[in-house]
Amino acid sequence: MAHVKTEVEGRIAVLWLDRPEKKNALSLAMTREIHAALDELEAREDVAVLILAATDPSCFTAGADVGELRERRKADALLGINQRVTRRFEEFPHPVIAAVRGYALGIGTELAIACDLRVAGEGAVFGLPEVGLGIVPAAGGLRRLAALTGVGFAKEMILTGERIDARSALRYGLVNRVVPTGEVLAEARRLAERIARNGTLAVRLAKAAVNAAVQAPGATMDLVECLVQAVLFDDEEKEARMRSFLDRRRK
Repeated sequence: MAHVKTEVEGRIAVLWLDRPEKKNALSLAMTREIHAALDELEAREDVAVLILAATDPSCFTAGADVGELRERRKADALLGINQRVTRRFEEFPHPVIAAVRGYALGIGTELAIACDLRVAGEGAVFGLPEVGLGIVPAAGGLRRLAALTGVGFAKEMILTGERIDARSALRYGLVNRVVPTGEVLAEARRLAERIARNGTLAVRLAKAAVNAAVQAPGATMDLVECLVQAVLFDDEEKEARMRSFLDRRRK
């Protein structure tokens, strides 16, 4: 795989995002690699916990590949391309821990909150800047952020597009733990090892039961997010805003 790596040690798997030259911007090819990696890990009997991390300590992921997003239209939105990726982590049979170092913007934040637990470095930065590009965080961000932080703060993040630091993320319940950046992976592994010592089936069913309890309307909201994004993907303002973003980045 070109942009995703996996490793398994001591019943703990790590899925590495590895596209540092693009700040781990999530492309269609990368989503396919993630699905393939998760398929392989899900089939293994020696995996009890999964850690999602990035090889680049400065950037978990800076967001989706805007060049690709600019070309996507209504039919693409209805496919829920990025939404299906975040749902895979949410529905992965074993607990998933996001080890966040550096920037986690757009789909980066959405990937993190799709995981069961989040360990963030002190320098981590979260944000959902999609409205500035004329779209919405439709990879589960609308429903999951509100469930984690409460509706008021979720609306503030989503409607302003402003970024927050790790301590603010901890205060509002977006992350579980904040540690020095150099200790993020070790802390995530310690947490994973603590989970892995418990009954495998008990942990697996506990995750499924909690998800069922708090995300019962999740499928309905997934559809709403896709429909909203479908309207926006064909909007002229989305095209103008993304063109401007890409032009600024080229300068």
